[in-house]
Amino acid sequence: MDSPIWLYLFGILSGFALLRVPLTGFLAPINPIVDVIGVLAVLLFSIVLIFKGVMHLIDSRRRR
Repeated sequence: MDSPIWLYLFGILSGFALLRVPLTGFLAPINPIVDVIGVLAVLLFSIVLIFKGVMHLIDSRRRR
């Protein structure tokens, strides 16, 4: 398996981690921004993984 695939998976996991981080004190005002960044990271890396999977399926059918 390609190593960038693992990086995309870890990108999704870090996006979920950003969504679960409790920001308190002086960091509390940036909580909505961190949530948006987390959602965007999960969506972006998920779309890239789906795209790479579809391209792999198409490429494997061409080789037959």
